[in-house]
Amino acid sequence: MTAHPTPTSHALGPGCSRRSLLLIGLCVALAALPSAGAAQSRACGPRDVVIARLAETYGETRQSIGLGSDNAVMEVFASDETGTWTITITSSQGVTCLVASGQAFETLAEHLPPKESDA
Repeated sequence: MTAHPTPTSHALGPGCSRRSLLLIGLCVALAALPSAGAAQSRACGPRDVVIARLAETYGETRQSIGLGSDNAVMEVFASDETGTWTITITSSQGVTCLVASGQAFETLAEHLPPKESDA
């Protein structure tokens, strides 16, 4: 098991982590793939390619999913083993873009506190 870089190591420079460099490489590779519209300016690609790279490179699997504006699908991928995570957005045209990534992922099941009664 590899050591986890500190949160400050996400910036490029002397403290840059191996994961950051791999993610940058993934972003560059995905950006080179054909994509449509505004997605061309971000790290985007076909959903199956993006998901396969997250699984193969980081061991991340889908942890949650949600529907956003314009029927865009937001997904959180994470690795229980390493704690790494990635948030993606997939457009209705099937183009998936990397939005954010990080470390120290934890699964939570928090509930709202009971509503107070005014009576």
